[in-house]
Amino acid sequence: PNAWTNIFEVFLMLVIPFSLPRTFGWMVGNHKQGYTILGVMGTLFAGSLALISWFEMRGAGAATQLAGAALEGKELAFGVLGSTLFGTTSTSTSTGAVNMMHDSMTPQGGLMAMINMMLGEISPGGVGTGLYGLLILAVITVFIAGLLVGRTPEYLGKKIGPLQMKLASLYVLVTPTLVLAGTALSFALPWARESVTGTSILNTGPHGLSEVLYAFTSAANNNGSAFAGLTGNTPWLNASLGVVMILGRFIPIVLALALAGSLSAQTRVPSTSGTLPTTSPLYAGMLMSVAILVSALTYFPALTLGPLAEGMH
Repeated sequence: PNAWTNIFEVFLMLVIPFSLPRTFGWMVGNHKQGYTILGVMGTLFAGSLALISWFEMRGAGAATQLAGAALEGKELAFGVLGSTLFGTTSTSTSTGAVNMMHDSMTPQGGLMAMINMMLGEISPGGVGTGLYGLLILAVITVFIAGLLVGRTPEYLGKKIGPLQMKLASLYVLVTPTLVLAGTALSFALPWARESVTGTSILNTGPHGLSEVLYAFTSAANNNGSAFAGLTGNTPWLNASLGVVMILGRFIPIVLALALAGSLSAQTRVPSTSGTLPTTSPLYAGMLMSVAILVSALTYFPALTLGPLAEGMH
């Protein structure tokens, strides 16, 4: 292993998910639609990579700053930037591979790794799952834009009505519900809390909560990476994480297929002067804002108690 093989692995992880927006544009007969989705994916990925690299290069205390970076848990053959590139790629897709110990990242760096998954792994996400996750957010975006201008929202010539919004809303709510409920039950149920605090978590306090929150985030989003300080081989975590994996994989797929079916049954309506262009930079910015706000408003309280609280120590 060296820096070049590391970059080549990153390329292999990204090449298919980043190619699918072009396939989408070809399938709908409008390449600009695909390029817009690709631009949103790429911007979110680049922003996350910049932040996580800055946090890890900056360090989180006098010792790490004197060392030049937070080097604990990192392979020196890759360096900090090679590690953060791989970590961003892994958590932004459904890969789960690691070339550094995520548990040793700075609190803010670990926060960004979690946010990559909490976004729904849409930057660019897994093979197929990232694309349809972002397309569902695109449906929500045109609905919000339609409300702002007092017009029935449309996407790709299909009207977005109550049925489509119910399915899209359920899709957005499933994974956060699994993540937050699983984390909460791990500390709320007395026998589960005894197992988690007595056996599973390596660190007490906010970082211990981050370990559990990361585990359920990774399981629900089918990522596979972990804060390795957590011992997951206990009856509670084996059972709860297994249930979260099953539900987090299949319920969103069912809802995505139901939404696609409801749209395919409609007759395409022609675009008019009042139709929101879904290939403009304005729309791309709105789509990114919706993706970030949905995650921020849903997960922010839990992140406040975990990595954000740890970073303030």
